Amino acid sequence: MTDAAPQPYDDLLNSYRNAMRHVAATVYAVTTRHEGARHGILATAVSSLSFDPPSLLACINRSASLHEPMNYAEGFAVNVLGLGNRDVAEQFNRERGEERFMLGEWEDWHGQPVLANAQSSFVCRCVDRHEFGTHSIFIGELLAAKHRDDAAPLTYYDRHFIDISAAPEKSDI
Repeated sequence: MTDAAPQPYDDLLNSYRNAMRHVAATVYAVTTRHEGARHGILATAVSSLSFDPPSLLACINRSASLHEPMNYAEGFAVNVLGLGNRDVAEQFNRERGEERFMLGEWEDWHGQPVLANAQSSFVCRCVDRHEFGTHSIFIGELLAAKHRDDAAPLTYYDRHFIDISAAPEKSDI
């Protein structure tokens, strides 16, 4: 790359969005319970943070319906969706509020909504929150985790859910 002048902000933002759409990402249903009601959204900005203590972070847009409940809740769950959960992902995209939980087998685990047949689920106690740009970063210390070995991940790429389970090669990376 050459040392060109910085792009105008709108061009930079569009280039960023287009580039990020071409980064394959795991699909997560981030959920919480606040004041007795279940709340959740689909997210791709979730990451492990530390092994000691076991923790992860979830980045939630401040305009998202989940943001305010997460801001006041004591904990949250991260449900890693598998290919078998595509219907749940589509339900989360279509519906709002409690209607999002009408598909799938949802359990109450450590007070948080957990999808029983998710590929993996993590329940966290929220220990810190930070604001940056349009998002808040929620740091959760792990309370419990479970995983299904027989599930392939649901992946999001270029605004579509895709199946990467048939990838021809595995790497030791």
